[in-house]
Parts: sequence; structure tokens; C-alpha cells
Amino acid sequence: MSIGRLPDHEQRILDEMERVLRRDRRLDRRLRTLRVSRLPDPARLFVRLASYRPRVWTVAVLLAVSVALLVIGIVTSEPGVIWAFAALWPLTLFAGFRLMCRWCGS
Repeated sequence: MSIGRLPDHEQRILDEMERVLRRDRRLDRRLRTLRVSRLPDPARLFVRLASYRPRVWTVAVLLAVSVALLVIGIVTSEPGVIWAFAALWPLTLFAGFRLMCRWCGS
């Protein structure tokens, strides 16, 4: 493939294609509103987690559901219930910690 300039007839064809594409309003609008999907940025995720401000009711509901799952898991020994508790308990602790930090002013 040559690095030089295109031959005249190919340059005319290319110019005509560019003119046609510039007149296409729908294509222009789609290209302007095109959003590039990005991979999650770990720094943005950390900032979002650090700015999380749970409400009292959210923490109360999480705590009530966690305690209920704990009791049901102890009584029935169902693996699904135990795994549900294991997944919900760290979220409950994190939300409770963030609520206490907000109350203390930190």
C-alpha cells in the first residue's frame, strides 16, 4: 500500500462520499450522540462508595432482614438462606458504618 496521495479519480470518489455523508443529518445526529462504553473506573467506584449516605430506614430494613436471615439460617440450616445472609450482612455493616460516620460528622 502506498503512503503517497491518492490518484485523482479516487480522490474525487472519496470527496463525493464525504459530501454525501455530511448531508446526512440522521448520521450526524447519531455520531454526535454516540456514547462510548467504558470499563468501570475503580477510582470512580471508590468515590461513589465513599459518598454513599444511607438513610436510617435503609439501615433498619437491612438489619431486620439480616437478623431474620440469621435466625432462619440457624433454625433450618438451609444453604441458600445462609448464603443470602452472608451476602447481605457485609452490606448491612457498611451501611450502618456510613450512617454512624454521618451522625458523627466524619
